Amino acid sequence: MGLLLADFLGTPVWMWATFLAIVLALLGADLGLMGGREITVRKSLKLSAVYIGLGLAFSGFVAWQLGVPAAADYVTAFVVEKTLALDNIFIIALIFTSLGIPARLQHRVLFWGILGVIVLRGIMIGAGAALVAQYHWILYIFAGFLIMTGVKLFFSADHADPADGRLMRALRRILPVSHGLEGERFILRKGGRLVVTPLFLALVMVELTDLIFAVDSVPAVFAITTETFVVYTSNIFAILGLRALYVALAAVMHRFAYLKYALAALLVFIGSKIFIADFGGLGKFPPALSLGITLAILGCGIGVSLWKTRGSHLARP
Repeated sequence: MGLLLADFLGTPVWMWATFLAIVLALLGADLGLMGGREITVRKSLKLSAVYIGLGLAFSGFVAWQLGVPAAADYVTAFVVEKTLALDNIFIIALIFTSLGIPARLQHRVLFWGILGVIVLRGIMIGAGAALVAQYHWILYIFAGFLIMTGVKLFFSADHADPADGRLMRALRRILPVSHGLEGERFILRKGGRLVVTPLFLALVMVELTDLIFAVDSVPAVFAITTETFVVYTSNIFAILGLRALYVALAAVMHRFAYLKYALAALLVFIGSKIFIADFGGLGKFPPALSLGITLAILGCGIGVSLWKTRGSHLARP
């Protein structure tokens, strides 16, 4: 715990305070703007653009305090995390569909889910930073894991229905679940005992899904930079606009049918550059070059997806 705290305090406290103030302000604005209401795709796109713009604008603050190379690493990490979050949205949409969660309640689950993610990612990143600081060779394990994950993703089938998964079945065995939704309630008392609603089950599944995705995304960012402030802030800014982005992507996710191949290539590239930098005599992979290659890979993936699915002839999930 001491090492974990020391890694976070390696950056001036006022920088963390500034970041946390921005996060709290954005969460408050998010709750006020979206609340429990359904929003249109057009509004969600506007909100997503605002969140992405703020996330990218924060790189200016990073450049001011930590230098331009650190800002380039931040933008690369932000783009990578945002793209990995897109894949997470596919699973979240399947969870909501499987459990019959209506659109008006999905925002409530996502809001509390994001709060949990902020805490869990902080613990994982702090622990990862402490380990990397003590044992540099762990980066090679991260890198190898990313390469294997990318290769596996390239050849994997489409996402399975979470309702048929072992995790969902295990949760239903452990937790007493009510037969239907009970408004916005997560837990209630029935027949003298506490039972959870499908809304709570969805929240747990969203948290566990993000935890599983974090196993890929956190090592991916550490492969880009080991600066704890950059790792954590890029993660959180990429996640903050997830509620708004979900509404837009849930309607057009069938247009990104080939994005997984770009994600696979991206994970292989990020993992490989650790070995290239250390054993190729580069010292550290140039941040600007890393950002350029990342954008090129994602641009190709998005472009091919939109081209192949033009006319929206693919069936929606």
